[in-house]
Amino acid sequence: MEEALYLVNARKWMSGAFDEATRKEVEQVFNTDQKELEDRFYRNLEFGTGGLRGVMGAGTNRMNKYTVGMATQGLANYVVKNFGKGVSLAISYDSRNNSRYFADITAGVLMSNGLKVYLFDDIRPTPELSFTIRHLGCKAGVMITASHNPKEYNGYKVFWEDGSQVTAPHDKNIIDEVNKIEDPSQVKFAAEDAPKPVMIGKEVDEAFFKAILSLMVTPDAVARHKDIKIVYTPLHGTGIKTVPVVIKRMGFENLFIVEEQAVGDGNFPTVVSPNPEEPTAMKMAMDLAEKLGADIVLGTDPDADRIGMAVRDDKGALKLLTGNQIVEILTKYLLERWKALGKLTGKEYMVTTIVTTEMLTAICEDYGVELYRVLTGFKNIAEIVRNNEGSRTFIGGGEESNGYNAGEFVRDKDSAVSCGLVCECAAWLADRGQTLYGFLQEIYAEYGLYTEKLISVVRKGKEGLEQIRQMMVDFREHPVKDLAGSPVVKVIDYLDTEKTGLAKSNVLQFFSADGSKVSVRPSGTEPKIKFYFGVKGDNPDAKMDALVKQFSV
Repeated sequence: MEEALYLVNARKWMSGAFDEATRKEVEQVFNTDQKELEDRFYRNLEFGTGGLRGVMGAGTNRMNKYTVGMATQGLANYVVKNFGKGVSLAISYDSRNNSRYFADITAGVLMSNGLKVYLFDDIRPTPELSFTIRHLGCKAGVMITASHNPKEYNGYKVFWEDGSQVTAPHDKNIIDEVNKIEDPSQVKFAAEDAPKPVMIGKEVDEAFFKAILSLMVTPDAVARHKDIKIVYTPLHGTGIKTVPVVIKRMGFENLFIVEEQAVGDGNFPTVVSPNPEEPTAMKMAMDLAEKLGADIVLGTDPDADRIGMAVRDDKGALKLLTGNQIVEILTKYLLERWKALGKLTGKEYMVTTIVTTEMLTAICEDYGVELYRVLTGFKNIAEIVRNNEGSRTFIGGGEESNGYNAGEFVRDKDSAVSCGLVCECAAWLADRGQTLYGFLQEIYAEYGLYTEKLISVVRKGKEGLEQIRQMMVDFREHPVKDLAGSPVVKVIDYLDTEKTGLAKSNVLQFFSADGSKVSVRPSGTEPKIKFYFGVKGDNPDAKMDALVKQFSV
């Protein structure tokens, strides 16, 4: 009887040219936990359109020296094929366990393939890497991070010369090159006496900060309200390197940092998950804000591209906002200020994703500014910016997953930009005797009450992936006819590129007559399927509850 593939792969790792620590780790799992062994070796860790992401450890389905090396060899081959040897790449990394180690492995493989490498001297955020690629004229870049995933994970994001995460055709072409590397013996790991990368740091930081500060549209209001109290937590991540600097240089004087979470630590000891979208992750910051009487609470995830945000409601209580609400506030603020400053000429535009609140359509229509809707992922927003570069002006854009950006120098979501804009908006509102929460209520009064909810259903392991695939098959073969009693009037299947005009994506959307919307999408980076619910109108709780119950999640 033929031996299972995972056992074949495991035996190779126990007997092949791997380091001793790796062989011993595999042997220990081999002798004690067959289910764990199968999960580690039943497949290769998939190099997707955004790169790698997975649990750290020995195995073909894990993040380790060898899987990172193989991915980097494939990337190096593609870069050399497109640009030749001698061109440069930039590398950054977050505070996760092994991030610097994986960054060094990546740098070594790239240089061993005749490429020049700029490596940050310490942790830096994803958006600063995006900026650095264009600032230093690099052809590509790598960010070692698993974003807001739990501590067991790490990841590897690939960026192209425009500072965006790779899109077509480069994403698929890089995947093809990576898949050609079938064994670690094909990887040009750096020798001990190999040359070192060019270290970068402060000078790039200063250029980055200067670019962000150039986006200010109400500096006079900041000068009048520099005493606004702001609490910030980097959640043990890279945001500590950028967010406090930006807020202080804008002119705000009352910034308080959650010191216990200001230390970079890949174990994230003060939180269950370092995701600023979650109330538990923001608790320490909100507790400090209560103690100090702060007006705004801000948090960032480990690679500091997305933000969490809490503000005082009309009763003075702190309220954690959703990603959609953050996008609504920043979009309305930017358009209002651009209009007041006479900067709307008809050539401006904004971008969001298909699963983000429909309110953005209403806001942009009100100001006569075109809104693009793209597939989920900020790289798709960046692609629109790239395609319009030189002919039209990108004001800003964001997505429901707590990511926003403005300006064109960073081609990814940027928490430093987002946090700065939030604080500036608060100062502008203070001139009007208004708060951020009051501004949100004003937006609802003007455009209608839009309410959204995201529920993620986790299905781990090989069986989980099969369950998620079957869910999508069932939704396509037996589509829902109504949403909480309101008839479905439109269904969009994003596998049908002719109808959507977008790249093929495994997403389904249902729209009902009363304005409700449900999007169903398997995650591209985690073992989960996501349900995005949206309803419009007063008293939305009952309708939302009915939708959630209807989809049994």
